Amino acid sequence: MNPGRGRWAIGLGLLILFCWLVPERAAAADISLPGVHFSTGSVTGKADPEQVGVGLQILAMMTVLSLVPSLLIMVTSFTRVIVVMSFLRQAMGLQGQPPNQVLIALSLFVTLFVMGPVFDRVHDEALRPYLDKQISEEQALEKALVPIRGFMVRQTREKDLGLFLRLSGVQKAQSPDDVPLRLLIPSFMISELKTAFQIGFMIYLPFLIVDMVVASVVMSMGMMMLPPLVISMPVKLILFVLVDGWALVVGSLVQSFK
Repeated sequence: MNPGRGRWAIGLGLLILFCWLVPERAAAADISLPGVHFSTGSVTGKADPEQVGVGLQILAMMTVLSLVPSLLIMVTSFTRVIVVMSFLRQAMGLQGQPPNQVLIALSLFVTLFVMGPVFDRVHDEALRPYLDKQISEEQALEKALVPIRGFMVRQTREKDLGLFLRLSGVQKAQSPDDVPLRLLIPSFMISELKTAFQIGFMIYLPFLIVDMVVASVVMSMGMMMLPPLVISMPVKLILFVLVDGWALVVGSLVQSFK
């Protein structure tokens, strides 16, 4: 008999014996597993309105938290910052440096810095009074939208806002407070993208000039087999470091919101 097949047969027999003996011993010992019960009511079986209200508030909070990334992109300065950072990395000819995680983290902190006064107003005028039970949820939401709406209105071009007003058939608004959020938010995002592309072009231009100069020098020296990007990338890096490029880019971004 093959020794390998003998070991397989012994192992299979032990497994069958184990599966047969364990249920028998569990039944003999009368082992009972603990049960887990979930309930939205009270101990007496009657629904507690206060507990139900707290559960609904938790559900609403979880829903809002799931929408936070979208809200961050739509109503804050994050769109402009991250698009400009992407333009900067492409202009320097870097494929994965800095990594996406670094660019997103830097964009988030720049966004927090730019939106700091707006968030402070939201905290002082809406969140704190609501936590102190001085105002209701509806009043807190209305007060929180006031500084956010003001920020979006300041950064939105009249042409972009007029486009969505015309497309929706809404008459010309008398004041920015009369513009619905469903029209203000896309107008704000289009304005942010346009501004980000303008800043990206201004960033791209000096790096493009460096690429053209390096390519002309390489071609004039007859080095046809050497890609100009291999030489221009270190030149762009050293120039960017010498002029303190990160401070210039971040400073220009922050100033663009003022």
